[in-house]
Amino acid sequence: MRIDRIEVFQVKLPLIYPWKTAYGEDADIHSVLVRMVSGEHEGWGETTPFFAPTYSPETASTVFILNQEVFCPLLVGKSFDTAGELLDALAVFKGNPFAKSGPETAWWDLQARMVGQPLGRLLGATRTRVDAGSDFGVQDSFDMLLEKIQGAVDAGFKRTKLKVRRGWDLDMLKVVRAAFPTHTFHIDCNSGYTLDDLALFKAVDKLGLAMIEQPLFHRDLHDHAELQRRIETPICLDESITSIRDMELAVELGSCRYLNIKMGRVGGLSIAVALHDFARDEGIPCWVGGMLESGIGGGLAIELAGLSSFTYPADLFPSSFFYREDLTEPDLRLSTGCTFELSKVPGTPYQPIPERVAARSYRHAVFEAA
Repeated sequence: MRIDRIEVFQVKLPLIYPWKTAYGEDADIHSVLVRMVSGEHEGWGETTPFFAPTYSPETASTVFILNQEVFCPLLVGKSFDTAGELLDALAVFKGNPFAKSGPETAWWDLQARMVGQPLGRLLGATRTRVDAGSDFGVQDSFDMLLEKIQGAVDAGFKRTKLKVRRGWDLDMLKVVRAAFPTHTFHIDCNSGYTLDDLALFKAVDKLGLAMIEQPLFHRDLHDHAELQRRIETPICLDESITSIRDMELAVELGSCRYLNIKMGRVGGLSIAVALHDFARDEGIPCWVGGMLESGIGGGLAIELAGLSSFTYPADLFPSSFFYREDLTEPDLRLSTGCTFELSKVPGTPYQPIPERVAARSYRHAVFEAA
């Protein structure tokens, strides 16, 4: 396809309740949207690295500026038959997977609409619906957390992910496990601990968690391997895996037994699919992670989660969990059994509302082919 036009939007989406983790607190989600046009067709991508470089070294501003000044001027007017060709055009630029994910995911949505197929089918999805998990950040009190978990259990969610940080970890987990002795939980440490915390992790071992997600330094593989050798609970890597090369080394070292795959963190849907296939071949269960995307990015993640080896319920959420008003119509809503249905229409069914995108945008750039 030939890319005739690209628009880039930097948006701010206010959260209903602040998102509190080991790296701080966010009252708003800062995201970058990419609209890509070829002829009469358009596709939308989203990449959500947050406002500050807390989850990764990238931010919404660095992603916007790189796309404004470097990536999109290079891509517009060119033809790319595959997303891999688009990424090859950006390969000379080091790192910055979130920035590359913006146009790459837009290419996939555009391609699906041009060929008249649901995005999941193009990606290789084998399911028609996918399980969603519940997910709770640090709360104001144990009682508040227990009430939210009870709501998730009553609704039928099969697993719950809990954010932890120093001062909100072992004592909280003991209270939660006592209240819900059989429910499936895992914790996400967001790189907040070190090997010096081995005693804590050995205590967590006794609580029967499904996994411990990203306990150590965000780019580490060696210490995670050492920790995995010393504890029984499986380690899941998130921030540490930004490429196939990272995952190859993680397998060689024995750094993890689960893999969280986020399309933004790894540089787009193509690499997310490749990581899924690699993990499948190595016998490592994987699941789709989320960055609190709007309905645009959430819709893309639902299609990705339809691949066969995404066996653990995904970080996919209805819009109402986090936002009073999403950017799309329809918004993201659960169907029977706490699941999301994959698209039955070309691309995804979640269409951006131009007025809402404009109202939430505080930067906008346009690129036209000559």
